[in-house]
Amino acid sequence: MIILHVTIQVKPEHVAEFLEVARYDAEHSERDEPGCLRFDVIQDRDDGMRFYFYEVYRDEVALAAHRETAHFKFYAEKTQPWLAAPPERRFGKNLIPADGAWR
Repeated sequence: MIILHVTIQVKPEHVAEFLEVARYDAEHSERDEPGCLRFDVIQDRDDGMRFYFYEVYRDEVALAAHRETAHFKFYAEKTQPWLAAPPERRFGKNLIPADGAWR
């Protein structure tokens, strides 16, 4: 199991369009990728331009496959100019619930 946390800071004038494209990527990731078990998009309560992605992939192969999808490439291309800073990525390992408890 691969857990990915991404922190994203968006320029204020692009928040609405960023959310639209992020939703598209998240929905297609969960629906169209068997190896993507979860893709949450979270907005910071205190800083409305800061977002967090919580993504769960079955394994490294599933994460690599995600990065090759049309919806991810669309997200990456469209949002790049809207970011106020480079995304911050952190990888984790699953502890609870056990890997077998996921779909």
